[in-house]
Amino acid sequence: MTARPKATIEEIRRRFDNDVERFSNLETGQSAAVDSPIALELISQTAARVTPQATALLDIGCGAGNFSLKLLGRLPKLEITLIDLSRPMLDRAVDRITAASGRIPTAWQGDIRELELGPGCFDVVVAAAVLHHLRDGWEWRAAFEKICRSLRPGGSFWIFDMIEHSVGAVQAVMWERYGEYLAGLKGDDYRRQVFAYIEAEDTPRPLVYQLDLLREAGFAEVEVLHKNSCFAAFGALKKD
Repeated sequence: MTARPKATIEEIRRRFDNDVERFSNLETGQSAAVDSPIALELISQTAARVTPQATALLDIGCGAGNFSLKLLGRLPKLEITLIDLSRPMLDRAVDRITAASGRIPTAWQGDIRELELGPGCFDVVVAAAVLHHLRDGWEWRAAFEKICRSLRPGGSFWIFDMIEHSVGAVQAVMWERYGEYLAGLKGDDYRRQVFAYIEAEDTPRPLVYQLDLLREAGFAEVEVLHKNSCFAAFGALKKD
């Protein structure tokens, strides 16, 4: 049986265009992702501690701006650049960040695979629940290399995302646990809905694969902040 092709970028964009309100909540905006409030707090706290003099942030797949807002709370001088496929998401993020900081962020609508990032432009890059939309291995490698080049020496890159597991039995256990989490959150219909769009849209990679790829892309150190079921928060530091 031939596998159904994954959703196009346009199909993914349309889904997020219609989900702005949910993603505007700092506590529940990514409720389908296990431990998203913990990851939000851990990444903002760690990025601020690792890169305390940061003045430039790139938020890839920014959604309604939750990670940027959290980082602004710890690094109030940040100048922020936002990337997202969805114009309504970008507009909401711009409004929220402008209200919080008094400064209008730069907003780029588009796909990280296609956008050009200048070298050494940012001190911190974050990517939350977005990289699982990358497809082939060369796309992953190109994205990580592009992000590494865009960071200044001593900069850091932080990820919160769905992951898969290389061992089939382990993946089965984690997937069952994730299904139980979703059903406990909003019922079986919600579990089926989330599993359906994951099947249609997502191609996550194992955590170890991504950590190895970060090193190969040029990062000097990698760190895992948190892992639960099929989700992990982790990052990498560029050499000074």
